[in-house]
Amino acid sequence: MKKIAIIISGCGVFDGAEIHETVLTMLHIEQLGAQYQCFAPDLAQHHVINHINGEEQQESRNVLIEAARIARGDIHDLATLNISDFDALVVPGGFGVAKNLSDFAFNGADSKILDTFKETCQNFSAQKKPIAYLCIAPALIGHIHPSGTVATIGNDINTAKAAEALGIKHVPCSATDIVVDSEHKVISTPAYMLANSISEASNGIAKAIQQLIDMT
Repeated sequence: MKKIAIIISGCGVFDGAEIHETVLTMLHIEQLGAQYQCFAPDLAQHHVINHINGEEQQESRNVLIEAARIARGDIHDLATLNISDFDALVVPGGFGVAKNLSDFAFNGADSKILDTFKETCQNFSAQKKPIAYLCIAPALIGHIHPSGTVATIGNDINTAKAAEALGIKHVPCSATDIVVDSEHKVISTPAYMLANSISEASNGIAKAIQQLIDMT
């Protein structure tokens, strides 16, 4: 049975992982007959957002502890991820990718990414194991994969330009479709960068996970 690692960047679209995208990832992996294991970095998240009014809260939260909410407690520190135990990797979106796994949300083309996250993704790639990046996560592909890797963040011009400045070759894509770089085994889909409903996000993620498993 194929085993897929999922890297979660917190809990909640505005300051962590996009919950729908993460749960849909788990669902489609299971429905396709594979297994998954969740991981998250053990560090303080950039900030905490009230998801009702969008205001920043004066408190601190831990990315791993928050991500455990989505994983129902079955989660491990990203630093312990053993690539040899897995056939592929998925990185759901949400602002946590751009705020906790990197600072792309603030610095765009001048951003940096978390060393542990970068090394993990590069190690999967070095072993020719496919990676699916969802939503805003493809914006970080240029930090990880060779320049010219084909990917999508949907059709947002400014985000696409910043991602291209980091090295990707951007391809516009609908929420219900995927972009595949067969050479580098990189899959991307816009998900909630464009999706107007959970059904639309699910369609694109289902295709991404199917392609991911087919590539293993």
